[in-house]
Amino acid sequence: MWVSLPRIQPYALPRAAELPAGRVDWRVDPSRAALLIHDMQRYFLAPYVGAPIPDVVANTAALVTACREGGVPVFYTAQPGRQAPADRGLLTQFWGEGIGAVIDSDPGAADVIDELAPSSHDVVLTKWRYSAFQRSTFADQLAAAGRDQLVVTGVYAHIGCQATALEAFMRDIRPFLVADAVADFSRAHHDQACSYVAQRCGAVNTTADVLAALAAPITTGVS
Repeated sequence: MWVSLPRIQPYALPRAAELPAGRVDWRVDPSRAALLIHDMQRYFLAPYVGAPIPDVVANTAALVTACREGGVPVFYTAQPGRQAPADRGLLTQFWGEGIGAVIDSDPGAADVIDELAPSSHDVVLTKWRYSAFQRSTFADQLAAAGRDQLVVTGVYAHIGCQATALEAFMRDIRPFLVADAVADFSRAHHDQACSYVAQRCGAVNTTADVLAALAAPITTGVS
């Protein structure tokens, strides 16, 4: 049984030429998109000993800035520092107490890292399961904002990011996994997540792709 997160050794982020071929040619439209910063809390980043986190943080910060400036809603997920056993459910059998195991010794473990701190205009969703949609009002908030595209960043790519992308697809929300703005346990896990999303439920882009799309809104009605 897992009781803690693994130590994560440095690895290189995939380059544009290394991204898997996709099944759709979707393009981010700032009038339809929302940005998700997934679980970028101190606890989840602590296992990394270097790369790719500095680049992932920088890329994510660039997306946050562009979205805020362009009126694209920005959402965050954050797991609570303490969770009742009934709330945590089966997660305990895979991951132990999670943040709750360290919160007494590190009261800031549940905080989103300073470089990506939410603003007063952003929405922070309480995260209960792998998918950001579970036990939350996320889908309702996206619908209320008229958003049917979701740009996904954060950790961990093959767990919560992939699960959220898949559930977005099943709710007819187009997910865009940003390959160089997510991180994982290893490059192999990272590549697996990118391949799954590209082949099964969404589009996989680079930060540069998304920034370019945000700067040049679709005006022809092409989706």
